[in-house]
Amino acid sequence: MQVISAESVHQSLNFKELVDALDETFSRPAGMPQRQVFSLDESVSHSDAFAVLPSWNEKTIAVKAFTYFPGNPQKDASLASLYSKILIFSRETGEPQALVDGTSVTYWRTAAVSALGSRYLSREDSSKLLVCGTGNLASFMALAHASVRPITQIKVWGRCEEKARATIELIRNQRSDIEVILCDKLENAVGEADIISCATGSPTPLFPGEWVQAGTHTDFVGNHNHDRRECDTGLIKKSAVFVDSKINVFAEAGELLIPVAEGAFSLDDVKGELAQLCQSGTFARTSDEQISLFKTVGTALSDLVGAQLVYAKVSQD
Repeated sequence: MQVISAESVHQSLNFKELVDALDETFSRPAGMPQRQVFSLDESVSHSDAFAVLPSWNEKTIAVKAFTYFPGNPQKDASLASLYSKILIFSRETGEPQALVDGTSVTYWRTAAVSALGSRYLSREDSSKLLVCGTGNLASFMALAHASVRPITQIKVWGRCEEKARATIELIRNQRSDIEVILCDKLENAVGEADIISCATGSPTPLFPGEWVQAGTHTDFVGNHNHDRRECDTGLIKKSAVFVDSKINVFAEAGELLIPVAEGAFSLDDVKGELAQLCQSGTFARTSDEQISLFKTVGTALSDLVGAQLVYAKVSQD
């Protein structure tokens, strides 16, 4: 059994191959039970947690396990808040094949899933991208979206200008052909964007839904708690809403669950999930004026795809 490091993951993956692999995998039969997230201290909101995400397809069985300890950086600067590993097995024999660094795969597959959603939902001529967030995932989100649409300008917004500028440099280093600039006024940037991708830790909406103009595609990945959300009820109500996985989003995502609790939205109003988009193979946007919204919380099957692709590449070397 191979042990595959984060460095090998980053060397092995690219968004074109990963997005295509996700598209193919989600269009075929697969097993993906609801992921299990266990709070390690029920008395504390957003406490330390442990999660298990199983999945399988015709080639591979996979399980990702991760720990989330949000207080780690305050305890010791050398500690991360999240640690993750993906164990994959042969579907034919059940033989263990590899233990893959899960944190790095998560960055790649999270961004690639959003880009795949955009492939089916954003306008095909989308050229202006707004990225809200300056964490480790932000540059991946920008690069993934730019791999599926003719993006010519990327604006980066964050509460810390220093982090925003660092994110801008990461994107520029990979895509020197794209104008990448700091967002200095969020309202204007929201109103001008063709695609808005949000990956923040914000517990409350980042901007009013009324700022979002007709024809915009929005993408929210930063939250997976039932009482937190990155977008408001107004945006949910005026959007065609799609999700990566109903079984997970309907259990975890405040973006939908809060409007449902308010009586302003029904889960029956969700237009579809990623597998349905991929199985149809058809562009899901109904008009250039439609506002589309793609909410993701992460899926075990996308972890499988990322780990499977890395293992195949490393095994060839």
